[in-house]
Amino acid sequence: MLTDMSTSRPGTPARPTDASSSTAPAATTTSPKRPHDDAPDTAALFARLAELDEGPERDAVRDELVTAWLPMAHRIAGRFRDRGESVEDLRQVAALGLVKAIDRFDPERGAFESYAVPTITGEVKRHFRDRMWALRVPRRVQELRNRVRVARRELTQNPGSPEPSVADIAAHTGLTEDEVNTGLEALESFSTLSLDAELSSGDDGYSLADTLGAADSSFDVVIDRESAKEGLRRLPERERAILYMRFFEDMTQSRIADQLGISQMHVSRLISRSCARVRDEALGRRPGGRGPGGRPKE
Repeated sequence: MLTDMSTSRPGTPARPTDASSSTAPAATTTSPKRPHDDAPDTAALFARLAELDEGPERDAVRDELVTAWLPMAHRIAGRFRDRGESVEDLRQVAALGLVKAIDRFDPERGAFESYAVPTITGEVKRHFRDRMWALRVPRRVQELRNRVRVARRELTQNPGSPEPSVADIAAHTGLTEDEVNTGLEALESFSTLSLDAELSSGDDGYSLADTLGAADSSFDVVIDRESAKEGLRRLPERERAILYMRFFEDMTQSRIADQLGISQMHVSRLISRSCARVRDEALGRRPGGRGPGGRPKE
């Protein structure tokens, strides 16, 4: 009777099938795992960079360091995606921060990663602060926006937490409610909305520009009339009559001259003088040729 020896009994170790497997693999030594796969060991390169003077050799070592740490810069840039800026542009900004970190790093002060991460992150944040606003806002408003944003996140981090009120944010940050309101407005003002943006998807769709009012010129007419009213009252009766016939009845100077029995040249001078007096009084200037009380000199 034949017995199948390829299957081990329960509780017994399986026998090797060939001679090559009879030897157990040797234990392998692994290097300590670094915090991130994109954090290479470049201590020797930094030590060499610190010893070199300006020149082609130092530039080559610097380029080698940039190449080695560039994946980490790209990883940091990826944290800021979906914020209105392309990933490629963010990587360019992060690479600039990496170069600054390499140039300023002192190998005697610890690990490069501890210095580079905040340097690169700060460079990306400055890019958003200085370049990404559609409208330039004061630095103080930007800082208020960041403090309010962080406070809202901290106050709502627990599941089921209600949306914090202005008073809650003010108490959490130590800001006044007016400052919190300014920060909340800035939260929604990072980008602008086109005046052609459609606000309704129906058949009667309208754009943002359709909802904006325009300056009414009638208000200016009212102001001008009220400003000139007092000056018109102070004109002699004949000059008021001439202005009325010229500007309200649309009569020509020749027709006015015939009706009053004076020359057209005299009518022209009276119109110019009367208009100048009314204009000066409307603008708050003392009209020339007037005596005390604003009355014409005899």
